[in-house]
Amino acid sequence: MYNECVIFSCLSVKQFQTSLIRYLTVNVYSVLPKFKLILIQISPLPVTEHKPGPEQILVQTADDADLCDATVLHEDLAYVLHTSGTTGHPKIVRVPHKCILPNILHLRSLFQMSADDVVFLASPLTFDPSVVDIFLALSSGAQLLIVPAVIKKMPSRLAQMLFKDHKTTVLQVTPTLLGRFGRSVLKQEVLSSCSSLRVLALGGEICPCPALLMSWRQEENKTHIYNIYGITEVSCWASCYKIPESLLKSRNLTVLAVPLGTPLMDTVVEVRDEHGRAVTEGEGQVFVGGRDRVCLLDDEDTFIPGTMRATGDWVHVKDSQMYYLGRRDRLIKRHGKRVNLDSLQQLILSLPQVEACAVCLHEVSRLLAFIVASTAGGEKAASPLPSVQQCVEQTVSAQHQEDLPSPVTHHQEGGTGGDLNRLIQNQLSSQLPSYSVPDKLVFVPALCLTPHGKVDMEALMKIYQTQRQRLESSHDDVPKLRQTLQSLWREALDLPEDATIDEESNFLLSGGDSLKAMRLCEDILTVVGVSLPELLEIILDETFSDILHHVDRVTLPSDNSLLALSEAKRRHTDAPPVDLVKKKHKGSPTAEWLHTENEVVRVIRRGSEVTEVTIRNQATNKSFQADAFVECRALDVSLSWFSDTGRCVDASPVLLVERGTDQRLDVTKTIVFIGSHSHRLQALDLDTGSLVWERVLGDRIEASAAVSRCGTLVVIGCYDGCVYFLHTTSGETWWMFETGNAVKSCPAVDPVSGLVIVGSHDGHVYALNPMVRQCVWKHHCGGGAVFSSPYIHPSHRQLYVATLGGHLLCLNPERGDVLWSIARGIPFFSSPNCSSDHVMVGSVDGNICCFSNTGKLAWQFSTQGPVFSSPCLTPDQQRVLCGSHDGLLYCLDCADGSLVWTFQTSGKVYATPFVFEASVVGRRGILVGLASTDGTVWILDGENGQMLASHTLPGELFSSPVVYEQSLVIGCRNDFVYCLKLTVKEEI
Repeated sequence: MYNECVIFSCLSVKQFQTSLIRYLTVNVYSVLPKFKLILIQISPLPVTEHKPGPEQILVQTADDADLCDATVLHEDLAYVLHTSGTTGHPKIVRVPHKCILPNILHLRSLFQMSADDVVFLASPLTFDPSVVDIFLALSSGAQLLIVPAVIKKMPSRLAQMLFKDHKTTVLQVTPTLLGRFGRSVLKQEVLSSCSSLRVLALGGEICPCPALLMSWRQEENKTHIYNIYGITEVSCWASCYKIPESLLKSRNLTVLAVPLGTPLMDTVVEVRDEHGRAVTEGEGQVFVGGRDRVCLLDDEDTFIPGTMRATGDWVHVKDSQMYYLGRRDRLIKRHGKRVNLDSLQQLILSLPQVEACAVCLHEVSRLLAFIVASTAGGEKAASPLPSVQQCVEQTVSAQHQEDLPSPVTHHQEGGTGGDLNRLIQNQLSSQLPSYSVPDKLVFVPALCLTPHGKVDMEALMKIYQTQRQRLESSHDDVPKLRQTLQSLWREALDLPEDATIDEESNFLLSGGDSLKAMRLCEDILTVVGVSLPELLEIILDETFSDILHHVDRVTLPSDNSLLALSEAKRRHTDAPPVDLVKKKHKGSPTAEWLHTENEVVRVIRRGSEVTEVTIRNQATNKSFQADAFVECRALDVSLSWFSDTGRCVDASPVLLVERGTDQRLDVTKTIVFIGSHSHRLQALDLDTGSLVWERVLGDRIEASAAVSRCGTLVVIGCYDGCVYFLHTTSGETWWMFETGNAVKSCPAVDPVSGLVIVGSHDGHVYALNPMVRQCVWKHHCGGGAVFSSPYIHPSHRQLYVATLGGHLLCLNPERGDVLWSIARGIPFFSSPNCSSDHVMVGSVDGNICCFSNTGKLAWQFSTQGPVFSSPCLTPDQQRVLCGSHDGLLYCLDCADGSLVWTFQTSGKVYATPFVFEASVVGRRGILVGLASTDGTVWILDGENGQMLASHTLPGELFSSPVVYEQSLVIGCRNDFVYCLKLTVKEEI
C-alpha cells in the first residue's frame, strides 16, 4: 500500500491521519466535492523518522512476558480500515499480518479452494471481507473476478456476468446483498440446479432462516452454504457453520435460526453475561479474540496478546451452539414487552408477499418495517409461515411467555384485491402479539445498502421522511418531474440549457457512457429520495420516456394510506381529497336525511355515558330511564352483523342516534363510529351494519371517538398525533389539530362551552374549539402520557385527567387552571368517572380509588390484578362497577367502597362495563354488558351479578361494549366490529 492513492470519505481523513502519524505520511492528493470524497497519497516514514511512542516504555516496564512483542511497527501491519459505524461508533482498525492470516488459511481449507475456482470480489476494499476474497484466490491460484461498480448496481446483469459469463464458484456476501438479486434470479441462476456456485458464505448480517434459504434454491442445487460471523475489530471472521443439507431440506419450522458455528483457527469465542461470567446455556454477549487475533483500535499503541473484544452481539447458547439474537440496541422493550427486531425481521421475510425486509425504530417508539414486495409470491407461498410461538421464542423473554395471545387463524377473503399493505398487516396481526406488530409498513423498490453491502438504515429513514415530506406538498406532478429529469440529463451530458430532450432519446446514443449513466442515476436518486434498483439499467437501455415513467410510477404514490398521511398534516382543511373518503355502498342508508328539521341527537359511549343534544345546542349527560317494568324473562344473545375493518379493533364504538322527519314521518337513524389499527374510521348503520362511509387516517386508531356538542362532527385521535374533526354525514374533514405525540385518549365534550378536551402522549391535555378551529388552552399534566379519557363533571364544572405518570388532576374546563392534583406514582390507564360528589378511577396497582371533589381519598378497594377498566355508575349513582385483570367484575357501594357482588369471567377484564335498563329486553331493573379478553360478551343482572346470557366471539376483546335498545356493539382483535342482538328467549 506504499505510495498508493486511496479514496476516503471527507469525514474520516483527519482521524485517519492522526492515527497513522507515527507510521505513514498522508498527503491530500485530490478533492472530489461532488462525491464528498478525498483522494489521498500514503507512504511510509523513513525508519530514522519513526517517532517512538509510549508503547516502547510500556514494553520495557511490563512484567508479563507476553508483552515482549507488544510494539507494532508499520512493517507488521497488513492493512488499515475505517469501520462504517453501522453497528457502533466508527473506528480506525490497524490489522497485523498474524491477525488476518489464520482466516485465510482456515477458510481456504474449509472451502476446499483450488486453482479451478473463480472468486467474486463482492466487497469494496474498505470492507475487510475483501481481504479474505483476495487472498483466498491468490493463495490458491484461483481467479479473482472484479467487476465495475456500475455492474454491481444492476442485479440482472451482475447475475449474468457471475454465473453465465464467468462461472463464479465462490461467493462471500451479506444476505441483503444476495437478496438484491430477487427470488426469481436466485432460484433460476444463482442457486439453480446447474449453478456454477460451489460455496456461498453469508456474513455481516443475521443469516436467513433455513426455510427462506430453501425457498431461494432449486431442488437439485448442490451449493454449500455457510454462515460466517465476525467483527472488523478482530478482522475478519471469527466462526463458521456449514449448513447441512438435512437442515436446509427440513420441513421442521421450529428451526428458525442458524448457529454461528465453531471458532476459526487461532480464534477464541466466548459468551459472557452482563456480569462478565461465562455462559454455557442461556443468553449472553459474544467476545472475540485470541493470542494473535488482536488489532489496534483508534489510538491504541500496545499490542496485548489474548485481548478479547466485546462485540455488542447477543446470542442464545443451547447445546453448545450459539444462536444469534441481535445487537443490544436491536433487543428493545415495547409496551413493557421485550421484542427482538431481528427475529421480527426474519418472520416478515418468511411471508410469501415479501422479497426483502428491514425493521427499525423511528423516534424511539414507532416501529417501521421497510418492505420490498415479492414478484414471485406464488413460489414462496409453499413455505409455511412460522407460528407465533416459534417466532417469539427468540423475541420475548421467558418471563413474558404467559402474556402471549394464542395464534388466531385469519382467513383471507378472495376479495381483498391488491391491497398488499392490508394483507401483510393482517397476517402479522394474526401471528404476533400486538406489541410486536409494526406501526407502519413502508414499501420500497429495494433496500438501500451501505458500500459494504449491509442494510443502510439511515438511508431508509431518509426515504421514509422524504415520503412524508413529499406527501405534505402537492407539487409532485409529472410536468415538473419531466423538467427535473431533463435538466439532470443535460447536466450529465454537458448539454446547453436549451438543448431539446426528445421522449425517445437514448442516453448512450446521445453521447453518454456507463460512468455518465451512473452519475445521472445518482443525481436522480438524490432528487427523488427513493431507492430505484432498476433505474440504471433503464438509463442504459431505454428511452427518456421510459425513465420518466419509471420514476413517476415509484415516486408519485397512489396508496390510500400514504395519501391519508398527506391529509393528516394539512391545517384548517375544509374537505379532504375525494379518494380519502370511501362513500357509502350502493343500497346503504343515505346520510342526507339529516336536515335542520332534526330535533334531538343522542350520543352513547362506553361506560353508559349518554348525552342528549337538541338543535339549540343544549346538552345534558344522563342515563337511560326505564319506560316501564315488565315480567322477568330469559335472555338470548345472537349475532346480528359484523364489519371487517382490516386490522384489530381496540377502540370502543360510539353511537349517534338522530331523530328527524322525512316526508312528515318521524325517523330515527343510528350510526356507529369506530376506528381500527388499519388506520380506518368506519361509520356503520346500526340496523343493517352497512357502511355509510369510511376514512383512512394518517396512522392506527386506538382511541374511541366523540361527537361534538352540535352533533355534526365526529372527533377522534390518531397515532399520528392528530385530532380529527370529521363531518358525521360524510367523513369529510372539518379540522385537524396536531399534538406532540400519539393520541390514544377518547375526547370529552363540554356540554356547556362545547369545547373538546383530549389528552395526548406528549403529556398535555388540550381544549379545542371546533367552531373556530382553535386551541383555547393546553396544560402539561406533570409527567407521563395522557392515555385515559378526561371526564367533565357537569354540575361542579370540574375536569378530571389521569396520566400514566400516576397523576390525577382536577382542572377548570374553561381555562385549564389546576384546582387540585394528586401524585400516586402508579400509572392510570383507567379513565375517571364521577358521581355527584366523588371521582373514581382504577389503578395499575389493583386499586379502585375514590376521591372527594376536593381531592381527599374517600376510600379504595383492592382487587387481585391491575385495573385498566374504567368505573361505570348505575343510573341512581349508588353503585360503581369496574373490572380487573384478575378476571372479576366488581360491584361496589359508592358511599364507602364496600363490596356488593362480584362476577368471575373466563378471562381478564380490560373493558369498561355498560349499564343499561332491562326494560328493553322485557325485564325489570338494570343489566350490565361486559367483555372479557378471551372473547366472551356477558349480560349480567345488575342487582346481583347473576349471568343471564353470554356469547363468544372469535378474537380477543379490549374494546368496551355499547348498548342501545336491543343492540350491543363491540370491536374485536380479529379485525371485525360485531353487533349482537339481545332478545327474549322464546318459551317452548
